[in-house]
Amino acid sequence: AATPLASPTVCHRLTPPRGPQHLWHPYTSMTAPLPVYPVARAEGCRIELETGASLVDGMSSWWCAIHGYNHPALNAAVTDQLEDMSHVMFGGLTHRPATQLASKLVELSPPGINKVFLCDSGSVSVEVAIKMAVQYWHQKDLPGKKKLLTLRGGYHGDT
Repeated sequence: AATPLASPTVCHRLTPPRGPQHLWHPYTSMTAPLPVYPVARAEGCRIELETGASLVDGMSSWWCAIHGYNHPALNAAVTDQLEDMSHVMFGGLTHRPATQLASKLVELSPPGINKVFLCDSGSVSVEVAIKMAVQYWHQKDLPGKKKLLTLRGGYHGDT
């Protein structure tokens, strides 16, 4: 059983992990990387480092902005799913959790939206949206409509 994280402490000097030469972390240089700090565990909005220091995740991290880290209901759902399969590619295959999620999303969507494309990142969602737009015009027998509009300097994903 997990124990509650210690209350936050101020970290004036944190020791970077040994052997980070094999990982290139996002948003940092390959030749002059920023320091990274080894995490032992996380719960709610707190991250506990291997040093025992406890940090409050003020960025709401990429994948836990809504529910926090180590949420019991999410952990249980993941554990249950892993009993059957961790992942199945959609290339000619599907599975009940995906079809159930798609049905629920369509149910919650405005009228006229009756298809769902599941993807794992903002970058992929932008790429697929572009491909869908091109395919739409191709299917309307207007394949010459290929111009895209974007915001100069806009953020469209990590890639």
